Amino acid sequence: MTSRISSGRVHDRAGWAFLCRAVRRPHLFGSPAPSGRALAAQLARLLPDSGTPTVVELGAGTGALTRQIHERLPAGSRLLAVELDEVLARHLAAHLPGVDVRQGDAERLPGLLADAGIARAEVVVTSLPWTLLPGHRRDAVLDAIAAALTPDGMATAVLTRTALPSRARELRRAFAARFAEVEAMPVVWRNLPPATILVARRPHPAGRRTEHRTEHRADHRTEGPRSDRLAGHRPPEPDARAS
Repeated sequence: MTSRISSGRVHDRAGWAFLCRAVRRPHLFGSPAPSGRALAAQLARLLPDSGTPTVVELGAGTGALTRQIHERLPAGSRLLAVELDEVLARHLAAHLPGVDVRQGDAERLPGLLADAGIARAEVVVTSLPWTLLPGHRRDAVLDAIAAALTPDGMATAVLTRTALPSRARELRRAFAARFAEVEAMPVVWRNLPPATILVARRPHPAGRRTEHRTEHRADHRTEGPRSDRLAGHRPPEPDARAS
C-alpha cells in the first residue's frame, strides 16, 4: 500500500504512540523507544547543509529523526518520510505538517519516489529493524534503496547494540555488496538502547552489485577477516558487541 498522509488530530504523545505500536507489532520495530536526541543529532550532521538535496527517511515512526533532519536541511530541499504503519504515519503527518509523509513499503521505494515526482534521492535515512528482517526482505529493501539513490548518494542504517552480532555482520556485508564505501559511526551511548549509525556511500550499479556480492561471499569464506577490508568494512572493535 502506498498513499500520501494528510495531517489530522492525533492525541498520543510520540513516545507512547511508538510504544503502543511496538507492543502490538514487535516484528516491525527494532527498539521499544524512538531514537534519542543524541542519535538524531549525530545523523543530522551527516546530511548535506548546502544545495537542495532530496532526502528520504524510511521507517519514520513518530518523527524522532525526522524533526532533526527537517531542521538540518537547507531551504529548497525536499524531505520524504515513509512509514509502513498507518497509525504512526498519521501521527507523523499531524505533528510535522511541513514534511511529505507517505504510507508505504520500503521495498517499493523507487515507486514511492515516482509517485512523489522524484527521480533520485541524494540521501536515504533508515530506521528499519534491519537485524529482524529475513535475508530476502533485507536484500530487497537494500536493492530498492541503491536503485533510488544518485551515483554519489548516501544511505544510513541505525543498529542497536542489542542486536545479535551475527545479524549485524550480515547487514554490513549486505551494504558492502551494494555500496563502494561502508563505515560505522561512533556508538551513541546516550540512546535507549545504545546504537550505531552505519553509513554507506556511492551505490554500485545493479549489474556490478550482483557480481560484487558474489565475490564478497567467496572472499569471506576463504579469507576470513580480510574480506571485510576488501569490501570496504572497518574491522570490529575488539571489545565491542556488534549491534
